[in-house]
Amino acid sequence: MAKKETISRDALIQAAFSILREEGIGQVTARKLAARANCSTQPIFRIYRNMEEVSEELFGRACDFFQDYYSDFPEQAAPPFVNLGQAYIKFAGEHKKVFEFLFLSPERFGRSLYDIIDGSGGCVSREVQAALSQGCRDAGNVFMKMWIFIHGAACMCLTGDYELSEDETVQALMAAYDSFK
Repeated sequence: MAKKETISRDALIQAAFSILREEGIGQVTARKLAARANCSTQPIFRIYRNMEEVSEELFGRACDFFQDYYSDFPEQAAPPFVNLGQAYIKFAGEHKKVFEFLFLSPERFGRSLYDIIDGSGGCVSREVQAALSQGCRDAGNVFMKMWIFIHGAACMCLTGDYELSEDETVQALMAAYDSFK
């Protein structure tokens, strides 16, 4: 009689995600994953062909995590791109290792930075439409300029060089939007 499998794919990804959040993608190794999931490495390689496959699935999980974070982020009455920018900057500060994996890694498993940000909910598309409806003539160009500003601020969070409060962040994002539109 064969031994019943006790380690599921979901349990492994949950364990991998906890390592990612605490230590970063470089520390998601077969041995660490096995230790975190309380198993040997054998179930990992029974479920996955290799650690690259684990990383790809983990990337999808991290994308979902960002989208959930953004969906739950309190919406304020603000000009287009301000809420998105504030959520992205705050995400970088609160979830540094996940942010690095998603937005600073050269390997995005066939997804562009835009795909990750826009997600399944089309949040960037909605922001562009909002800008157009408010009279912005070239909302795509404004988004690109805003995104350079937003991504730079988020990266400053990673290095500890971002010191603006939430209110100051909102004011800076609104000023940037006003100057770019």
